[in-house]
Amino acid sequence: MDFSALTGREVEVLLLLASGEQNRRLARHLGIAERTIRAHTASIVRKLHLKSRFEAAIVSHLYADDIKGLDMAPRSAS
Repeated sequence: MDFSALTGREVEVLLLLASGEQNRRLARHLGIAERTIRAHTASIVRKLHLKSRFEAAIVSHLYADDIKGLDMAPRSAS
């Protein structure tokens, strides 16, 4: 799976999705608005050609090592 299209913040959100926490808790953890979490999640689902937040969480869990290994240099938003 190609995670290179994701921004640094989207990678952070994707990794947190595997925890199964609600958007509100993820937002608090990252210090951003819940609405922003929803926007990042929608972008992740779209960029990775997934069907749902749940599927993104499963992908995050299965590919966690690959995702964590990404160069965390800032990426431009697409």
